Amino acid sequence: MSSNKKVPMRKCVGCQEMKSKKEMIRVIRTAENEFVLDATGKKNGRGAYLCPDRECLKKAVKSRGLERSFKQAIPEAVYESLEKEMVGIETG
Repeated sequence: MSSNKKVPMRKCVGCQEMKSKKEMIRVIRTAENEFVLDATGKKNGRGAYLCPDRECLKKAVKSRGLERSFKQAIPEAVYESLEKEMVGIETG
């Protein structure tokens, strides 16, 4: 008997594509209402997923995908810090 491991899939709030959870970057809102990137995927908080490129972040900003996921307005400073963090992840 072969046991097929189920791969957890998540939808990007930018491009709306389903991808495996490991490919995505999780954006979380902490209990203190701070928004941070969660590279490990294990931090506590309400999460939304993005592809690891700036185009998807731009799409999420334009379509208000993150605001819908968190059911609240997100300050511009949060988007700027997310973009800086994403650049750090892309360059690695």
